[in-house]
Amino acid sequence: MKKISIGSDNMKPSKSFFTDTNILLLLGLALFLLHMFTNHQYGFHQDELVVMDNANNLDWGYIEYPPLTPFLDRIETTLFGFSLVSARTFAALAHSIVLVLAGLMARELGGKRAAQILAALVSAIAPIALIQGSLIQYVTFDFLWSVLIAYLLIRLLKSDNARGWLGIGAVIGLGMMTKYTMAFFAAGLAGGVLLTDARRYLRSKWLWGGVVISLLIFLPNLIWQIQHNFISLEFLSSIHARDVAIGRADDYLMEQFLLSSNPFTVLFWMAGLYYYFFTGAGKQFRAIGWMFVITFFIYLFTQGRSYYQAPAYPMLIAAGAVVWQGWTEKLSAVKTRLATGATWGLVGIGALVGGALSLPIAPINSSLWNVTSEVHDIFTEQIGWDEMVQTVAGIYADLPEDEKSRAGILAGENDEAAALNLLGGEYGLPKAISGGNTFYLRGYGNPPPETLIVVGFTQDAVDSLFADCVVTETVTNQYNVENDLRDSPNIYVCRNPRLPWDELWEKLKRYS
Repeated sequence: MKKISIGSDNMKPSKSFFTDTNILLLLGLALFLLHMFTNHQYGFHQDELVVMDNANNLDWGYIEYPPLTPFLDRIETTLFGFSLVSARTFAALAHSIVLVLAGLMARELGGKRAAQILAALVSAIAPIALIQGSLIQYVTFDFLWSVLIAYLLIRLLKSDNARGWLGIGAVIGLGMMTKYTMAFFAAGLAGGVLLTDARRYLRSKWLWGGVVISLLIFLPNLIWQIQHNFISLEFLSSIHARDVAIGRADDYLMEQFLLSSNPFTVLFWMAGLYYYFFTGAGKQFRAIGWMFVITFFIYLFTQGRSYYQAPAYPMLIAAGAVVWQGWTEKLSAVKTRLATGATWGLVGIGALVGGALSLPIAPINSSLWNVTSEVHDIFTEQIGWDEMVQTVAGIYADLPEDEKSRAGILAGENDEAAALNLLGGEYGLPKAISGGNTFYLRGYGNPPPETLIVVGFTQDAVDSLFADCVVTETVTNQYNVENDLRDSPNIYVCRNPRLPWDELWEKLKRYS
């Protein structure tokens, strides 16, 4: 018998730790840590406050969105406590998973290691992607589900394993429980199936099984909508009409290049479109291309917000990275090095610019802060919540003792009410009420308050609602940052409503 000794040539070397998959996972971990070390500089964003307040009032639906995001926030708050970092942990994780999925999509399309890394990084540095990874919002997980659907569809089309429709259906169901725009993404998927050879799956029980799974997952929210007369449709219609009136969708096309994708890496998703529609290798996956095109034009013609399309770009970028790989492999060695250097240079510049504008790293009121404030209001809307709550707490403390038990807090906006509920507990404040969005459904309490501290209303508004109102304080912040809190800065103490409370409540109902 041949002897084998330790260290002999017969021993196979151990496999390197740095496999393609592990490299993608390490990149995802690095992105996760980047978010965790940078996402606590300011305060909670107004949308986050609403999500977290809804997490304390779990239900199968809310006026503004389905229930999954508050449910996930409730889990992370239970696990990690209440803080900026803990509340944003799942958002950072979701963005990291998107990065990994983008690299895996490139692999499924034939991309080697460099193409996988390229797809992962280019997908991760889009401004909207960076922002959604920094905040706990409904768009955060909508982004993740959309990218996961694209990955599962690519795998299904490559393997021709129709059982994959069950997983796709499950993720669509999760998407519908996260954000209703998933219906448009699903419509794009349906169109992609009908317009390509993938329509053969219409005869498959697995596709229809996936449809059933998605409907079953969405069913609790659908029942909630039926019970509430589809109030979310009323909300969405109102918000869309407002968006159109103020021209919010006017820059839809331009923002596809500046926000939904990184402006320094636009060529990659354009190359991805070319791959799906004009190459032999892409024909097998053409349903992906149609899924992008159909959703793109749905949002364009219906005047949807520009970031609604953002989750569709990683599936193009993955294909674009494969096109880049094929192009560089045809070049001479010198040209390949030059092309590769130029490519990574563009990605590096894009990452620096995208990160500077989209990650919460700018010192408040610095030059960089001022630039970011011209691009978006994500950071400015994280300022002033603690001061507002402290000011209201001071007013409440100064009320006569016999009034405190009969006092309440009325907020004009749901984010103001959420901030007062989340941050006011340490001051012993009563729960805030509001006619804004889901707060309207929660009502004004029984018995209704007799004395109200009123936040977020103009003087004319409070005078029309109450016979006796006095300005007691003004909302400010230590940085003098202008944001929505400063739009109606006066805080009032009001008594004697001009209408019975049931009529007053209907008048206070608003969507925002």
